[in-house]
Amino acid sequence: MKTFKTFLLPLFLLFTTLLAACGGGGGAGGGYSGGTGTSNTSQMGGSIQGKALAFSNQVTTLAGTAGSSGFTNGTGAAALFHDPRGIATDGTNLYVADGSNNTLRRVVIATGVVTTLAGAAGSSGTADGTGAAALFSDPTGVTTDGTNLYVTEQTAHTIRKVVIATGVVTTLAGTAGSSGSVDGTGAAARFSQPTGITTDGTNLYVMDSANNTIRKLVIATSVVTTLAGTAGSSGSADGTGTAARFNESLGITTDGTSLYVVDYGNSTIRKVVIATGVVTTLAGTAGSSGSVDGTGAAARFHEPMEITTDGANLYVADRYNQAVRKVVIATGVVTTLAGTAGSSGSTDGTGAEARFRNPVGITIDGTNLYVTDGGNNTIRKIQ
Repeated sequence: MKTFKTFLLPLFLLFTTLLAACGGGGGAGGGYSGGTGTSNTSQMGGSIQGKALAFSNQVTTLAGTAGSSGFTNGTGAAALFHDPRGIATDGTNLYVADGSNNTLRRVVIATGVVTTLAGAAGSSGTADGTGAAALFSDPTGVTTDGTNLYVTEQTAHTIRKVVIATGVVTTLAGTAGSSGSVDGTGAAARFSQPTGITTDGTNLYVMDSANNTIRKLVIATSVVTTLAGTAGSSGSADGTGTAARFNESLGITTDGTSLYVVDYGNSTIRKVVIATGVVTTLAGTAGSSGSVDGTGAAARFHEPMEITTDGANLYVADRYNQAVRKVVIATGVVTTLAGTAGSSGSTDGTGAEARFRNPVGITIDGTNLYVTDGGNNTIRKIQ
């Protein structure tokens, strides 16, 4: 099983707008007021959704310095990260799982100021506590409902909760050091190398990578169930619930109705209807990797890592292609926003001129995309 550390390590929009105007939820879990403060956007899946975005495809570096790993709080290039992985936003701040530092970092979008929210650099563990008193072991994925962060610990096999306002960290589900595939409540549940995580505000959805399953975790009760896939059985089969098969799926996002998954081992993008557990393949062809733009099965990805959505489109960190790709949900049309397949680097620039080195996490604040550029130890912005 490959780990993130090894990698360095217009109907929907109308629906969303009408729902917000009526004071209703923005999906299965209800809407949240995003950091943008606009009435037609909502907090969902660790991003700000409700407006299909248009980009100039200009890539810049928001924080960190390419080629310099470490642990320094500071502004912009003065801040240092070490193997940044998952990323989420409330529209005002970015929250980064700084993997090899075993910390959760906060980046103010407007200023690039980086601080540490929880965890202690150089100290790994599984201790619950506040701020630096809390310890993480291999934090990998992160999502937010705007009030709390939810973090997957890949090698500890747990799901942690971090209160943004206070930095208080607790363990929501799983038991540190005990892997498995057991459905259950809280510490009785078992995961095996959980990676991607997303939320609709009521539930968490976790890519349980070594189990090749998607797990559902009710936030209020910590009850864990299996939504799709069968533990111990990998593959690429579309189907319903346990009949579906995944292959080392890593990233996951939601629009409140469906889940969207980067199926890393299959180099495909999968869709899971939350209400039914029906799994289909939206783009790419299992067993065929590449960098082809196209529609549905004609498109090619190369071991994509993470995914986010604005509600109309998906945005994918296509790791081995060193690129950020866009997938139109309604049609499955895939295009490349930034980066060039086969060309790694740290160049800021527009579209194909830009260079990434192992892009991992990705999120959207309602206006721009933000990418954890794992190999460069930086946070990149696409506008």
